[in-house]
Amino acid sequence: MTYSEALAVHVAQPQPRIDNLAQPLGTPAEASFPTALNLAAAPPLLPLSLTRLVSPLMTERSRGGSKVWASADEAVADIESGSVLLSSGFGLCGIASTLIAALRRRGPESLHSLTAVSNNAGAEGRGGLALLTENGQVDRLIMSYLGNNKKLERAYLTGKIAVELCPQGTLAERIRAAGSGIPAFFTPTGGETYIEQGAIPVRYDENGNVVEYGKPRETRIFNGRKYLLETELPGDVAILRAWKVDKVGNCVFRYAAKSFAPLMAKAAKLAIVEAENIVEVGEMDPDEVDLPGIFVDRIVPAVEPTLIEILKTRSTGEDHSQVKVEKSEAQERRNRIARRAAKELKDGYYVNLGVGIPTLAPSFLPPGQKVWIQSENGILGMGDYPLPEEVDPDIINAGKETTTLIPGASTFDSAESFSMIRGGHVNVSILGALQVSAAGDLANYMIPGKVFKGMGGAMDLVSNPDSTKIVVATEHVAKDGSSKIVQSCTLPLTGAKVVSTIITDLCVFEVDRKNGGLTLTEIAPGVTVEKVRSKTDAEFSVAEDLKLME
Repeated sequence: MTYSEALAVHVAQPQPRIDNLAQPLGTPAEASFPTALNLAAAPPLLPLSLTRLVSPLMTERSRGGSKVWASADEAVADIESGSVLLSSGFGLCGIASTLIAALRRRGPESLHSLTAVSNNAGAEGRGGLALLTENGQVDRLIMSYLGNNKKLERAYLTGKIAVELCPQGTLAERIRAAGSGIPAFFTPTGGETYIEQGAIPVRYDENGNVVEYGKPRETRIFNGRKYLLETELPGDVAILRAWKVDKVGNCVFRYAAKSFAPLMAKAAKLAIVEAENIVEVGEMDPDEVDLPGIFVDRIVPAVEPTLIEILKTRSTGEDHSQVKVEKSEAQERRNRIARRAAKELKDGYYVNLGVGIPTLAPSFLPPGQKVWIQSENGILGMGDYPLPEEVDPDIINAGKETTTLIPGASTFDSAESFSMIRGGHVNVSILGALQVSAAGDLANYMIPGKVFKGMGGAMDLVSNPDSTKIVVATEHVAKDGSSKIVQSCTLPLTGAKVVSTIITDLCVFEVDRKNGGLTLTEIAPGVTVEKVRSKTDAEFSVAEDLKLME
């Protein structure tokens, strides 16, 4: 059966009324949020003879007829092995759980060798693309972050799957470019790193030998700065989830669930959206539409619940703006770093904070001082952890934790988020480090042979250090006692000559990014210059007016 014949069958057949099959989840206070997909409860895949078999997969968008399909199983029945699959979401927020479950039910015999494109690969055994990688249906992943998916990491290191790491902002822009008819573009992200050199292993053999590396990037100088040439990243199929969709495909996304969804729908030959609410044409105000229907080909009811990857809450009356007194020595060191890092945040600043110690900094701001926290997954104006009754699965931070929005906050997609970042609109970015050099080089995403998490948005965050001040907040030594402050980094770089200030539990260094070199400007109470020298594997000078860290 050709595609045109199958489409004619779809249009001609009476369709069940499915508007109410996907019941609204209600307000966050009323909803119950699972943390993993219940695949056992999913309906069985219809026999092939009962599905609409559309083959080959459409290579151009078809117009006319109903876009609403009765089930996800029918809507994905014609997706072919070897397809490039664009899967929206950030962590488990905004993922197309219903469509992923339907793809998994196809099984590796029917659907395999997929190239899956996503920010990350979901949560092991719980949801997201992990359900397809664990099922042997994905041959290659293009992503920015593996996270803590140990099964995927093992599969990668033993040659069972290829992984192309791509900085998060570059990933978003490559997808956006594909949907905009732009074949390539230049970006500062990744200069002087393994991304430029094409040195990150993509595929290993079963014995752990590298058999494929990334592709070196072409470079060009604009206005005295180096830029890398990146190419568009189109897909055969995009799967996304929306809060509300009308029957012509106009979509509304909630909060951080936008992320990659609008970008991926525009970049694919075929875009399938699962809708939590399907409404009649005309029920949506044109001004509330996030994604126009021209970019959507099929609509199915969302029958899987929204998922939460990391549930974080606070108790009534608990105020994280007032830091609790911790007795442990380790927490005392972390608080000392965060307290000093808070001084880098001026009133009214727009700031981005890395995971770990950097997130503690706002807790030490003076009363009445306000900063706007930008989270690269699409939030400007992030607040505290929610009360239990305030939890919303569509409001998460870059660490995949539930969070809240402050008055005046805004949400947006990933391309918009990284325009703020690369464009230098963020005043300060505070990041952690594995190593930082005397020249201001930063390494914080990879230890070859030991840690392979991915860079996420870190390379983008340090891509414009002349406009966005980069501050490293980290403990002075690693767990094995080795110094994190080194003359030259031995680990793969996140960025070269990008760090301006280094704050540790022992001291503060200012970095001369232009000429290279460290100056010790502040020292912690009870710490001597000699102790700093003994714990530092980099040369440094001492400021004449050496101050005490407060």
